[in-house]
Amino acid sequence: MKTALTLAALAAVAHAGPAATFLPGPRRGLLPRLAGLAADGEVALTFDDGPSAASTPHFLRLLDRHGVKATFFLLGTEALRAPQLTRAIAEAGHEIGVHGWDHRCLLRKSPWRTHRELLDTRALLESLAGVRPRWFRPPYGVFSAASVASARSLDLTPVLWSTWGFDWTEGCTPESIHRKVMRRLGPRGTILLHDSDVTTGNGAWRATLAAVPKILDDCRRHGLRVGRLADLTLPPTPPHQPETGIAPATARSVTAKKSRWSAVR
Repeated sequence: MKTALTLAALAAVAHAGPAATFLPGPRRGLLPRLAGLAADGEVALTFDDGPSAASTPHFLRLLDRHGVKATFFLLGTEALRAPQLTRAIAEAGHEIGVHGWDHRCLLRKSPWRTHRELLDTRALLESLAGVRPRWFRPPYGVFSAASVASARSLDLTPVLWSTWGFDWTEGCTPESIHRKVMRRLGPRGTILLHDSDVTTGNGAWRATLAAVPKILDDCRRHGLRVGRLADLTLPPTPPHQPETGIAPATARSVTAKKSRWSAVR
């Protein structure tokens, strides 16, 4: 009985171990690639939880006015509701990433279901957008061992963020979102915001929409280039990852692609 309990405990730790990467301090220090920390002067702007017909078009118009491209992490359930909007995101030059089929924490899903949903979401987004997603960010930023293994097998690179605006919370304002993003951004990083509040329903996307110009303006003043994750000069994956459960990311060139970056106007 004791052996069975021990094995069960070890299995639970193995399943949930990668969730520790949610902690921002260790992630920034030990896993800069996972945190989206690139070369100085480079910032990736990313949005989660869309697409939403009620809010995402506002963000697309705003980004177009500023001449900025971003990465949108989409949910399969929401893409099904807004297939034309999913394609419009890609056609506008933005990048599409996999956020999951729905917004349930992956620690609550079986390995089989996790793999099936990642496979289905990637296939759906590719069919709608006309381009295969290359990035994976799990709901809540919480990985499971199965999600890491599945992402690797599907050629999806796990990535989280280095700073965020807490823009899903009740009572958030454009000022609070802007302040929290810039406080931890520094000379480089990946920003997490939300273009949809389908998982919260509190209308916070309006505060986010108003905060984005403030963030872009600050980035411009500090000489930071804002673009998509694909345009970051990310550090190479080390040959031996720290004991975090994160599988090596897909190898890719780290040559800077300055022509694809937007100098924020």
